[in-house]
Amino acid sequence: MDLRSVMREGSLSLLWRRLRETGNLMVGLPDYEHYVAHNRTRHPGKKVMSRAEFVAERTTRRYEGGGAGRCC
Repeated sequence: MDLRSVMREGSLSLLWRRLRETGNLMVGLPDYEHYVAHNRTRHPGKKVMSRAEFVAERTTRRYEGGGAGRCC
């Protein structure tokens, strides 16, 4: 998706969401909504962590080296 297609669709909220997501990922802040959507589509039987659990797990993984990385 490029900027012209976003502007053609008139979806400035989508543009803002993508810019915010990109900025957060650049500084290492994971996207909880993306995690939830991914788990619901790819791992329907798996329990979805709460936002607090998600942030704690990702912080631990990032700063303490825990975790195995990507699931898929």
